[in-house]
Amino acid sequence: MLTFVENAPQLTTDEGLRAARPVTKIVLRANGWLRSAVATIPAVPRFMQVAYSFADQACAVGGIFLVNVVLARTQTKEEYGMFALYYSVLIFLSGVYNAAIVEPFTVYGSGRYREHFSEYLRLMARYNVALGLVLTGILLFTCLLLSWIAPQLMSRALLGLGLTVGVLLSGLFLRRVFYVQRQAALAAKTSLVFILTVACGLWLAAKAHVLDSFSVFLILALGWSAGGAVFGRKLAFGNPKQRFLELEPSYWREHWNYTKWVLATACVFQLTTQGYYWLVAALLSVKKVGELRATYLLVQPVEQVFIAISFIVLPALASHYAAKRMEDLLFLWKRNVLVVVGVTGLFALGVRILGKPVMHVLYAGKFDGLAPLLYLLALSPLLIGIGGTMANALNAVEKPRLVFYAFVSSGTATFLLGIPLVMHFGLWGAAYGILVSGATLVGTLTVAFLLNVYKQTRRLTADHLRST
Repeated sequence: MLTFVENAPQLTTDEGLRAARPVTKIVLRANGWLRSAVATIPAVPRFMQVAYSFADQACAVGGIFLVNVVLARTQTKEEYGMFALYYSVLIFLSGVYNAAIVEPFTVYGSGRYREHFSEYLRLMARYNVALGLVLTGILLFTCLLLSWIAPQLMSRALLGLGLTVGVLLSGLFLRRVFYVQRQAALAAKTSLVFILTVACGLWLAAKAHVLDSFSVFLILALGWSAGGAVFGRKLAFGNPKQRFLELEPSYWREHWNYTKWVLATACVFQLTTQGYYWLVAALLSVKKVGELRATYLLVQPVEQVFIAISFIVLPALASHYAAKRMEDLLFLWKRNVLVVVGVTGLFALGVRILGKPVMHVLYAGKFDGLAPLLYLLALSPLLIGIGGTMANALNAVEKPRLVFYAFVSSGTATFLLGIPLVMHFGLWGAAYGILVSGATLVGTLTVAFLLNVYKQTRRLTADHLRST
């Protein structure tokens, strides 16, 4: 491989997030709604933005984590493995959705179209509904087709995903809009409603003996529906007098020029981590898929920390680039890398000390033999985190095609090295393959970052010194 204070400070404006020095004056060039909203924003310490972001990610991912743990404890390894496979389909669709809506909205809404934010939000909200309906139709048609042609391949998990995919993805869009609006607290509150609803839903489903891979998708959708019902009215639709496409008639061309690379990246991204679930299913067994998923699930929380940080960092990087503040962009990226290294180091140490007892408690002793595999996979977040910082920087400077090329190299490593590793070393081979694919991704992103972001920053700095 995305929220906070009632109105977090200016992360996405022209003068947003001065990481290198305090802001003494904010020049906000925005539409009428944004100007009136900012006038009521209280000063909030910058660390509170991060705190709300962590709270948002903890609740949002916590709901998914809770579903996985409950299923892993109550279902057979084969049944849980089947759920893991279809959940990977949702991960894939999330990548497509991110490319089609969320990431362009984040970059453009924080950058070049920030002066027409309300109009832009209305357009993307309509686009969100349309895409959700299309994906729902495709998945339900797939269910119908399988029930006719190959009933043995039909799964209740796929039906549950088909019925709820639009709602599940809209939850991501809702939270991201709050981030771009600098209302981090609302995203955190939405996620809190989500996890509370999910927890209650799982308890009721278990009591009613209807808990399975179908019902958990319905419960997840109910959680995001509840969050949207409570806080969706806070979206800054405003009351614009013109449609966005009247203001920017060539927008869809610009959108496609950006999205096509992110979309291609989303497809190739699946080969880096999610692809190993399908490799294990094809070369080993569905039971082994369940074991890999249960183990990697304990690694994912630290990855969500990086996603929480990126929700703040990506809009800020895009704002710096739009204002041609490349020195600030590079400074913010360096701080992001330091955070990644520090967090992953502490996490790996914690896993080595507490990983086995935590696994025993969560899964009731069902996966105790996989503790050594967990120690190895604990290295993965370091690669994913560092790669993510460079991918965010490249996307912020509107170079998504370079991120795509990096994921192509990682996917190629999955095929050339991951397949033989799984064939010869089984589940351990999948873990080795995940690390190899991650290392390949980081290496390629490093080259792209140095040749573009870093080199461009040095050149602009030199030009500025000569001019002064």
